[in-house]
Amino acid sequence: MRILTASDRALLVETADLAETMRLGPAWAHLPGVVELIPGARSVLVRFDPLQVSARELAATLAGTSADAGEDRRAGEVSIPVHYEGDDLHEVAHLLGVSAEEVVNRHLGAGWQVAFSGFAPGFGYLVSDDPLFDVPRRSSPRTRVPAGAVGLAGAFTGVYPRESPGGWQLIGRTDAVMWDIDREPPALLSPGTRVRFVRADTAALSLSRLPAAPLVTPLVERGSASDRGEAPRSSARDQARTIEVARPALQILVQDRGRPGHAALGVSESGAADRTALSDANRAVGNHRGAAVLEIVGGAALRFRGSGVAAVTGAIGELTLTNADGFESTVDHGAPFATSDGDELTLGAPTNGLRYVVAVRGGILVPPVLGSRSADTLAGLGPASLRQGDVVEVGEHAPHAVDPHPLPRPLPASGDLVELDITLGPRDDWFTPQALHTLTGQEWTVTPRSDRVGIRLHGEVALARAIAGELPSEGAVTGAIQVPADGQPVLFLPDHPLTGGYPIIGALTAGALDLAGQLPPGARVRFRVRPAQR
Repeated sequence: MRILTASDRALLVETADLAETMRLGPAWAHLPGVVELIPGARSVLVRFDPLQVSARELAATLAGTSADAGEDRRAGEVSIPVHYEGDDLHEVAHLLGVSAEEVVNRHLGAGWQVAFSGFAPGFGYLVSDDPLFDVPRRSSPRTRVPAGAVGLAGAFTGVYPRESPGGWQLIGRTDAVMWDIDREPPALLSPGTRVRFVRADTAALSLSRLPAAPLVTPLVERGSASDRGEAPRSSARDQARTIEVARPALQILVQDRGRPGHAALGVSESGAADRTALSDANRAVGNHRGAAVLEIVGGAALRFRGSGVAAVTGAIGELTLTNADGFESTVDHGAPFATSDGDELTLGAPTNGLRYVVAVRGGILVPPVLGSRSADTLAGLGPASLRQGDVVEVGEHAPHAVDPHPLPRPLPASGDLVELDITLGPRDDWFTPQALHTLTGQEWTVTPRSDRVGIRLHGEVALARAIAGELPSEGAVTGAIQVPADGQPVLFLPDHPLTGGYPIIGALTAGALDLAGQLPPGARVRFRVRPAQR
């Protein structure tokens, strides 16, 4: 097997085939220092803690594991009723050189098993014992594939758990609920699960037509009491500490340190885009470092109910606190400040950086999903983005005293040049030598088409490929630099997909991730290669 550098905290292990991937994964799951495994079509991404094991030590251990060491994973069996009336059924039949009815019959007759998960929570990549199924993706992906669509791509079949874009060939649909956060486990299809597809009939559909829990959890309240036409509350709950969005920003999300360890469900870690700002804000108000905060892009205004302590870190801009009598005072960036009932915090448009982090003593209280309160914008997990009038509760307890010492931290403004450290790999050999020179030799501009999934960069010279063709889906880390067909890189941020099919030329080092999360549109980036520590 080949073991490649995927980042300074991840290795990508190439396997002979998917069967070997499925055998090796369980054998590596409990190795010292291994944080998470993300299987792909012919590879396994191994995320590790460099404080527990070095890349060199881990690579030697992985290489010494025999392919038959893993136990056969049997996660049960599932039958999925399907209406075979997909838009691409006849096109698939033409591509395979058989009739549409034969495609359906062989899809029904094959024994399918979930090889790995990715793309979206609950999306399983199923392989079968029938060699017929090897179908190219659509040349032009659909912008909208409905939930429950059954599709084919390559040797895989899969069921879309929620509406999303997609390029798979659609042969049918099911009413089975693929992902339900209130179910244990939430994913109907987890790695190792054996699947039989059956023709949908009334009896089967009546069993599968269960209401799916919303992927987006509700906030404490949607809109203020006056907005909803309610009388003011007079109970003890009046004294509960809350934050109301008085003026919305481009985006206001609840974030914490994320939900690692759920790759088998197709769920990425997500979490705060700037973890340094998260820790600094929580330390300032006396919370544990991973308490939930508000991550805000753009200017906004927040109204506090009850008394408390807050702090603002991350992006730098004008911060003003206005009390109930209209008196204004300036808030120091990074320093804790007291809030009283009716106070309104105004955050001006950032002059440096992109994302404010607002922490309150006691933390933001929203229902946790898979152990985290963070919002994953790609997967649709966690609380929805806050709008005007939304109200969130604040916790009552914090374990530490407030820290009155702000920590100044320079952040870039639009137009500034930022150097980011990277490691090369795992697929730098898919690019020409000139492309590798271009990667580090020219500046890249952050485009406005960037979000928490990834930063879309633009350079005068695109990155040219040395190897054409499609890369089998494989795992990706936060900070990965993925290069689509147009040669313009996408720098993955916390809400990136777990797996992807475009080659990854390099990845940010751990120390560069937080700075990347603060890059505003117009900022210029130059990559600087750091050798991987082996």
